[in-house]
Amino acid sequence: MTCLKCGKDLPDGSAFCCWCGARQEKRTKGVKTRGNGTGTVYKDKRGKWCAQIVVGWKPAADGKRHISIKRTRSGFATKKDALKACAELVAGGAAARPEKAPRLIEYWETYRRGEYKKLSYSKQVAYRIAWDKLGKLQDRRVDSITVADLRSVVSEACPTYYPARDCRSLLTNLFTLAAADRFADRDLPSYIVLPKLRETERKPFTAEEQSALWRLYESGDRRAAIPLLMIYTGMMPGEAQDLKVSHIDLKARQIVGVGKKTEVRRKTPIVLADAILPLIDDLIQHAQPSGYLWKRVEGDWYEAYYAALAAAGCRRLPPYSCRHTTATALAITEGIAPQTVKQVMRWSTTKMLDRYAHPETSDAIEAVNAIGQTKPTPTPLPTNATKTT
Repeated sequence: MTCLKCGKDLPDGSAFCCWCGARQEKRTKGVKTRGNGTGTVYKDKRGKWCAQIVVGWKPAADGKRHISIKRTRSGFATKKDALKACAELVAGGAAARPEKAPRLIEYWETYRRGEYKKLSYSKQVAYRIAWDKLGKLQDRRVDSITVADLRSVVSEACPTYYPARDCRSLLTNLFTLAAADRFADRDLPSYIVLPKLRETERKPFTAEEQSALWRLYESGDRRAAIPLLMIYTGMMPGEAQDLKVSHIDLKARQIVGVGKKTEVRRKTPIVLADAILPLIDDLIQHAQPSGYLWKRVEGDWYEAYYAALAAAGCRRLPPYSCRHTTATALAITEGIAPQTVKQVMRWSTTKMLDRYAHPETSDAIEAVNAIGQTKPTPTPLPTNATKTT
């Protein structure tokens, strides 16, 4: 036989290794006799009995919340005395917890090293901006933050809907971690009142602006490819940033595997128009060594997007306006059937048209004018018809 620890040869039947002293019999794990939350008892090196309970958890260096915070009493002569002390510790409840709660910034660091890394690049940027807006709360103890504090800071820093929503979502994640440590109520951020959503803030690009972007791209400025790609595909900003060469199938004229947020967007392929195929082929030829179409440097994608708009003489519309442009062009300009628009935009329902399509007054006038064009011509009465009274 060989030693279980050092691997050296031993006489058969050896209970211990004559080289390293390791026990050669595998110890079986004892049967657990006490339920969760009731504590445990054990003997220390002096042979005295100890009582111990877990009162919370704290983040480790790797960002995982797996280091337990324990409270212990020791020096008991019998196991019975230790079990009694264990019950007293459990009954102590809040008194057994650490006196000082962590600051909010500590939970931000924990979140940033863990769940945050699984988010899309655009959502990471949004949460970093949201965290900066919460400056007045960052060094506060999490158990001292009230609903009034949350509402005051968010309303002051975020007068519009979407930034305020990002702050509330981030705070919900941080308070969820604090609630796991029993230092806060995880639902506290839900009491933040968001500003009214004004959908009129989202404007589509005009036909003149789209033509200006094409002229900029054809002049050799590949930055214009960012808004053009999203306008012709209806891609979301996060999807465009994470686009890889491996997602693109030019022969099938599809982009697959890049959808985000909803199951429908993840499963439905993005279809490619003929006009955009040469542009995508050009982007593939100049893709990054990592396979991404754009550089993965913080802020670079947004900087290039807005620089392209400025160079083309377009309004400073946010990236989501590209998706609004797609829906407006399909539903209003081209008059495509709602079900087809739903498939192109990868929606779960055609009700989303109310949010994304932006008809102008001229579109409404053209629509009502079309009514008269289908009106039948009245059939004249015969000349010998008799008029009745």
